[in-house]
Amino acid sequence: MNIYTFDSKGELLITIMSSLAQEESRSISENCTWGQRKRFSDGKVCVPYSRFLGYDKGEDGTLKLNEAEAVIVRRIFAMFLEGATPHLIAKRLTDESVPTPGGKRVWSPATVRRMLQNEKYKGDALLQKSYTVDFLTKKKKLNEGEIPQYYVENAHQAIIEPVVFDMVQLEMERRKPCMNHYSCVGMFSSRIKCGDCGSWYGPKVWHSNSKYRRTVYQCNRKCKGAAKCKTPHLYEEDIKRLFVSAMNKLLTDRKEIIANFKEIRETLFDTTALETERSELQSELTVVAELIQKCIDENAHVALNQTEYQERYNGLAVRFDTAKTRLEEVSEMVSSKKMRGERVDAFIAELVRQDGLLTEFDERLWFSLVDFATVYSENNVRFTFKDGTEIMA
Repeated sequence: MNIYTFDSKGELLITIMSSLAQEESRSISENCTWGQRKRFSDGKVCVPYSRFLGYDKGEDGTLKLNEAEAVIVRRIFAMFLEGATPHLIAKRLTDESVPTPGGKRVWSPATVRRMLQNEKYKGDALLQKSYTVDFLTKKKKLNEGEIPQYYVENAHQAIIEPVVFDMVQLEMERRKPCMNHYSCVGMFSSRIKCGDCGSWYGPKVWHSNSKYRRTVYQCNRKCKGAAKCKTPHLYEEDIKRLFVSAMNKLLTDRKEIIANFKEIRETLFDTTALETERSELQSELTVVAELIQKCIDENAHVALNQTEYQERYNGLAVRFDTAKTRLEEVSEMVSSKKMRGERVDAFIAELVRQDGLLTEFDERLWFSLVDFATVYSENNVRFTFKDGTEIMA
């Protein structure tokens, strides 16, 4: 452009041109951002199809189910509910050479975790989860309320049933790291409880540098604190033997368990009364919100006694908050009952499919039927099954 940069005029010209280029970049960025947010506000779902397992881009630009990939998604959710952690799921998928959403060979636990938390798999879509902070650096930030988010229900065909998706979210909350850290390095990790302190059993290697090397399971807090747990350690073969024994006792009483469940199911998991109350609370919130708005409008247009106005407003606000709190509680109770019902239904279905007594350990049944085992002593190990039944092996 024949600009001489060694004098002040050239430097000034470059500065002006740089500013113009930056402003043009800003204008393009703002236009793109506006268009994207307009699509979000209209409820239009957009995903990175090349890295999104289970869906393809349809002819009209919407999500189209990819049944071959959907099988993998359903399997991931099923494995998690059976007790596997994202780490174990990722390891199994990698060992089986199942391609990742990005087409790579090695799965990471983070990828599995993101899939388990992605509401799009139940047919909904939360839009604008993140946003671009700086149009120059293109740096993105997780949206924590800085800009509006939009939640679209039934936006596309679901791969995972909503109740199953909600069960997974509750299970993820239950497994959050705490004193009794949940892990799944092996199939028995975090599935066996100490009867003394309530902590999980974990694998420990004995005689690691000798020919007598053995892996045992014992309480993770056995050697911590002043009061030592007195529960015994268990070998893997002990756990398998005890499970087979408890499972056969369960199968012996299978017909009675199924019959009893059918009798009490409607009563135990009935949500009719709760759903009626939820509907009434939603109506109450609508009415109170209208009264609050009417109160504010009246105060804006009519000279009112401000003390009386404030008392009236505060009373309505308390009424609104009370109804909202109760609505959240009732909604949680409805979801919880439905999820417990689905969980027990799955347990009963698996029990019905089982033909005859067990002769050897079955890993599939261990994950699908057992919630956890509790060790009190060598002769007192109790298995709690997913329907709540407790059996001493």
